Amino acid sequence: MARSTILVIDDEPNILTTVRRNLEVEGHTVMVAGSGQAGLAKLAESDVDLVLLDVMMPGESGLEVLPKIRVASPETVVVMMSGNATIETAVQATKLGALDFIEKPLGPKLAVTVENALSLGRLRHENQRQRGRIQTDFAMIGKGGAMRAIFDKVAKTAPTTGRVLITGENGTGKELVARAIHEHSKRAEGPFVKLNCAAIPSELIESELFGHEKGAFTGATQQRRGKFEIADGGTLFLDEVGDMNPSAQAKVLRVLQENELERVGGGETIKVDVRVVAATNKDLQAEIAAGRFREDLYYRLAVVPIELPPLRARREDIPALVDHFIETVCADNGRRTKKVSPSAMTLIMQHDWPGNVRELKNVVERLVILTGDADVITEADVGDALPRVKAVKAEFARGTPFKDLVNAAEREIIMAALDANDHHVSNTARELQLERSHLYKKMRALGIDHRSDDESGATERG
Repeated sequence: MARSTILVIDDEPNILTTVRRNLEVEGHTVMVAGSGQAGLAKLAESDVDLVLLDVMMPGESGLEVLPKIRVASPETVVVMMSGNATIETAVQATKLGALDFIEKPLGPKLAVTVENALSLGRLRHENQRQRGRIQTDFAMIGKGGAMRAIFDKVAKTAPTTGRVLITGENGTGKELVARAIHEHSKRAEGPFVKLNCAAIPSELIESELFGHEKGAFTGATQQRRGKFEIADGGTLFLDEVGDMNPSAQAKVLRVLQENELERVGGGETIKVDVRVVAATNKDLQAEIAAGRFREDLYYRLAVVPIELPPLRARREDIPALVDHFIETVCADNGRRTKKVSPSAMTLIMQHDWPGNVRELKNVVERLVILTGDADVITEADVGDALPRVKAVKAEFARGTPFKDLVNAAEREIIMAALDANDHHVSNTARELQLERSHLYKKMRALGIDHRSDDESGATERG
């Protein structure tokens, strides 16, 4: 049993003595108070993990003291005690913020109730800490005009039910916007579920979205809920929605229209209440013209379009982003926060950042790690860390067929470009002005090992 600090508030001295003795045997630190006022004074002086609060006391009752405890110390867990418990009293105490209700005489159930309350309190605290960490990790940073316009759109859109289509290059922060919309919506307490449509094979995308019944296809050994069901009451983020196949597009359209679905291999109609936020790095209007994306689905998704600018179009935000990433990385690695010299920051701001914010975060992490215990990141450090495409010199060897010479040169160019883009294939394809599929084909033909974009050094999706 974990040892904690417990405050017991009760007007009966024998109860205070008994409870104190029993809890101290368990190793807890126990404070006692004979009235609500005395209890609040002790609470103001010490960090308390749990309050055991009597309901019936002269002067202020426990139900009157409870709201004051919640204001004074919101994270402290409160368990009510009473010798005349009623259902109405228990319900009222719960509504006022009590975690549990225990009847007198306390007896052996005291230790169990206390341990359960402390465990739930620790779990609550950890959830709040993780939630705060998520908000830090996924913070939207920027003070320039472009980002202020984005913040304004998010603020106006989040509280509504409108669907949102977020567009922009890879690494610009599309998932961050989607999370911000969810966190500031009326669905914030519901789930935030994400699916990268480009990362799922086309034959499995419908199962991922809508779920499947046992035996629906080879390998379907049990029933499975899809992302729409899991996101019920919350938000579903469909990343890279432009890569979804036509069959799945038609079924997603039906869910958006009817708020209902059927699992793959099933006949039962399942009602869902889901807000969809979609994102893509593709030009969906061009995809519609080419017959690869449904126009009716586009208009269902793009009730509110939000286009994110690339980092090179908002360089004024780079210093704030660098400071934020340095603070986060240093905290994660137990290091003192570093500063960036003015000349180093100038060099960072001059870089075009084809991988956008994601690339910037990777480079900052690299700088923090490679500069060790140094307090200042210098221009030389940045110069070494920034990716550079090296000039490729074609080598001529007598007797070598021209085709082999060309292949060798192409291999060197692609390898250099991959290194410059932290092996992010999509960004490399964009810099080389190639279709991603064509670059993959070239890499396979030239024997270049590669990871998918999800497996690359990228640390943020969006």
